[in-house]
Amino acid sequence: MRRFIIDTDTASDDAVAILMALRWPDVQVDAIHIVSGNMPVEQGSINARYVVELCGKETPVYYGCTRPLVREPFHAFYFHGPDGMGGMHYPAPKRAPASGHAVEDLVRRCGEAPGEITLVTLGPLTNVATALRLEPRLAGWIKQCVIMGGAACTVGNVTPAAEYNIWCDPEAAAIVFHSGMPILMVGWENCRGEATLTEAEMEQVYGFGSGLADFAIDCNKHALDACVNLQGDPGLGLPDPVTMAVALDPDVCARRGRYYVDIACDDGLTRGMTIVDELHVTSTPPYRDPHWGPHHPNADVCREVNARRWKEILYQTLR
Repeated sequence: MRRFIIDTDTASDDAVAILMALRWPDVQVDAIHIVSGNMPVEQGSINARYVVELCGKETPVYYGCTRPLVREPFHAFYFHGPDGMGGMHYPAPKRAPASGHAVEDLVRRCGEAPGEITLVTLGPLTNVATALRLEPRLAGWIKQCVIMGGAACTVGNVTPAAEYNIWCDPEAAAIVFHSGMPILMVGWENCRGEATLTEAEMEQVYGFGSGLADFAIDCNKHALDACVNLQGDPGLGLPDPVTMAVALDPDVCARRGRYYVDIACDDGLTRGMTIVDELHVTSTPPYRDPHWGPHHPNADVCREVNARRWKEILYQTLR
């Protein structure tokens, strides 16, 4: 069994990603850590615990950091609805949050099993950065960190240049990307185009006739409206489930490269921009500006996904 820890600001697409991991046959989700982002930590925890119970699991859910390292919190009610679950107002989960803090739990679990745990992050990177500050050796203990965050194509979804998760806490993202941790960045653009769920595909999911299938589409109805009317997409984009599909089956990432990636932490339109050095200009002299070199690749970046395979994985977990 492969071991995962999921770090999430659980709203509707996070919920589907969590469900996918909990339902995947050769994956054991050791813990779920909640971070401030799409939702405040309290609501994110409620949503995650509801999904755990829906899947018939007992995975512990831990409270994490309640705000970014230096920024003010900014929640995405506008995208995911007042409860983060499309305004569906599902019943409260029966189980309480696990005792202890997500940051300490991450350090403890990875320290006890170095090289065994894959960390999948679906929200801002505040918990992970805080854990690295507490224990820098964590970077070498994690088997791989699969990050849903950033935009390698520089088309952002919260500013023209930045994706929401990185924009929320760019200082935390900078710490993580420069930590030496083995990173695979899956930018939000990978959920667009052929990877979106069309109206016909959503009807196909409803046709599965399972409670999980109905839940996956119902809780994303508010997000669907935002995808179509705010972003101009032809259907439902699911960045967190696409990223989870990559973590479950690396072949979902059809094209990848290894690059130097930096994070813009200045205010303004570039705040949170993931600067991906596609042409490796920062690692090869001559340098026009000493600030830009030499820099060596620090992250793998998913440039394209196999849309057919990602949807097969989604459907498999919802039947």
